[in-house]
Amino acid sequence: MDITEAKSRIEELSQQLHHYNYEYYMNDRSLITDQEFDLMMNELIGLEEQFPELKASDSPSQRVGGTINKAFETVVHSTQMLSLANTYSEDELTEFDNRVAKGLEGQPYEYICELKFDGVAISLQYENNTLVRAITRGDGTKGDDITDNAKTIKSIPLKINSPLHNLEVRGEVFMSKTVFEQLNKERAEADEELYANARNTASGSLKMQDSSLVAKRKLDCYLYMLLADGHKTHEEALLRMAEWGFNVSQTYKKCSSIQEVFAYIENWSEKRHTLPVETDGIVIKVNNLDQQRLLGFTAKTPKWAIAYKYQAESACTQLRSITYQVGRTGAITPVAELEPVLLAGTTVKRASLHNANEIERLDLHYNDFVFVEKGGEIIPKVTGVDIEQRKPDALPIEYITTCPACETPLVRKEGEAAHYCPNTENCPPQITGRIEHFIHRNAMDIDSLGERTIQLLFEKGWLQRPSDLYKLTFEQLIQLEGFKELSVNNLLNGIEESKKAPFEAVLFGLGIRYVGKTVAEKLIEHFGTIDALMNASFEELVSVQEIGDRIAESVIAYFEIEENKEEIERLKKAGLNFETTLHTKESNSLEGLSFVISGVFKNYEREELKKLIKSHNGKVVSSISKNLDYLIAGDKMGPSKKEKAEKLQVRIISEEDFESLLSK
Repeated sequence: MDITEAKSRIEELSQQLHHYNYEYYMNDRSLITDQEFDLMMNELIGLEEQFPELKASDSPSQRVGGTINKAFETVVHSTQMLSLANTYSEDELTEFDNRVAKGLEGQPYEYICELKFDGVAISLQYENNTLVRAITRGDGTKGDDITDNAKTIKSIPLKINSPLHNLEVRGEVFMSKTVFEQLNKERAEADEELYANARNTASGSLKMQDSSLVAKRKLDCYLYMLLADGHKTHEEALLRMAEWGFNVSQTYKKCSSIQEVFAYIENWSEKRHTLPVETDGIVIKVNNLDQQRLLGFTAKTPKWAIAYKYQAESACTQLRSITYQVGRTGAITPVAELEPVLLAGTTVKRASLHNANEIERLDLHYNDFVFVEKGGEIIPKVTGVDIEQRKPDALPIEYITTCPACETPLVRKEGEAAHYCPNTENCPPQITGRIEHFIHRNAMDIDSLGERTIQLLFEKGWLQRPSDLYKLTFEQLIQLEGFKELSVNNLLNGIEESKKAPFEAVLFGLGIRYVGKTVAEKLIEHFGTIDALMNASFEELVSVQEIGDRIAESVIAYFEIEENKEEIERLKKAGLNFETTLHTKESNSLEGLSFVISGVFKNYEREELKKLIKSHNGKVVSSISKNLDYLIAGDKMGPSKKEKAEKLQVRIISEEDFESLLSK
């Protein structure tokens, strides 16, 4: 395919993919199957890699991410992003309405009521109808440029159809309840710390350095403000934004009086729980923009708008007992077992107590009546005690001192709130928990082996560690209750098939604390083999992108335990992969150097160049910044990259220059 044909095909694919995205995310219509969509997207990405000069800033391929950004540029907002005054009282809303009436000196006015979504404020700037910049709220005056991350949010249009061409819109980025719950479910299965709430998780996701990881978070966005001329009311702005392709929530309503505002608040007090996103209140705005300007601002907030906050969902119920769960790392988690109570549309029977500090802070006694809340959190939590209902002879709850499973005295690590059972080798829940983690679908993915079978094999004494799986025989398994020849063969085949799992899956399966799937991939991309990782120093570990002190200390501590090293040797002998197929380190000759690759090369495919750089401990990034060391320029390199590199005084080298650099 020549460049003319490629240009035509890229334009065709881009147009179709933009259309399918719009119909799916804006109109909830699937016009093609996921497989058909993925095939088209892969074709587009392949063509853009072959002809990088044809890749547009609004290409649908931007949705999958891939840009690495170590430092987000600070940008001053065109207009301040002010916060709103808020209230929990209808009386204060009436006072707000009186102030509006007084400020407008008898003019008739109306309000627009909108749900207040629990997310992260964002500003989107469009030039020539194309998204050019996305900025966080920051301190209201200036925020961070997170454009590459925002482009991965599929409900944010990369291109719009507006007669204004240049405009700015503002809205709220959020993580849906479903996505948040699934993310925490996966973290729970991996025995990783759960995220507290969807809002904070969305905020953290937007500041991740790797945009491809942001894409996996499946963030969403509602837009609710248009900064442009040509409309007289806020309602007109919302209608125009929706018409131009922006995702505007259709839950807003025009109200002609404060009584209608109260009715709107009451209508959504329960109904809001049916929405896909967490909400914490209502925003009330004067509809007419001239009247907004007339009312003006205080030093911090607009006088023409206010936020009404719903009281946190709370219920009172009796504490039946406290149970203590033992995780695969030995961490003890106390859980309140409650008299069932209806809360935020669901029946709650259990609530988190976090740790011993929380039980002490609550001054919790046996059979207390407790207050339970469920806000944006995935698990309800006990927030207080109704002292008036406490019986005079009620005894305070004392935190356990021994493991509920093996009776080993608990320990508490300095600086940590949780208690731990140190009996890692003989505590049953820790043993079975590690094996359940090992067969996790992101690890060895042995789907023919479940918790019940693991427990049965453990009780038989046949399964004490993951490597024991590879010693199981047909003669053993056929003895188990409910196991026939077919189920035994399925299990053995599943275990044998797991030997093909890539190194990143094996490393995740080892269950090193804080080493989830993504961290495992980062470590492997850098070190390549288990031996290199085992011998890595603290300084070498923290030099890896997104590896902090806590992860580095955990990795070192894991490999200092002799039993862990012995288990790795047993797994090696069983035939598991402990070396990546992504690349093999040849030297450290490019250590500390970063590269961007652009264009077509005589002796290498682009992926070959990437592997070659990584094999010599160099780093490949996708965007040009002042911190970049080299731009490797091939034929047909995009002129914009060359121009930016020259502007930032980044050194531009040829294919031959790179080979010379490598040989040195």
